Amino acid sequence: MPHAYIIEIANRTAGIVVAEERGFRFFSSETDFNSLEGTRFGSARAVERAVRALLDNSRTGSRRLRAA
Repeated sequence: MPHAYIIEIANRTAGIVVAEERGFRFFSSETDFNSLEGTRFGSARAVERAVRALLDNSRTGSRRLRAA
């Protein structure tokens, strides 16, 4: 039976990660995380790091746009 985990960062549900035979696959629940949709990772923690990095990058980009 597959295991699924919800990935939630900064009060946002990014999606779920499902354990597979060779790792974990991410399925986004918000369009901000669609670039990771279907990506296979080595661990659930790796998915969390990727989601956090994507969120951090989008925040940094927003700050740069406002400063310009």
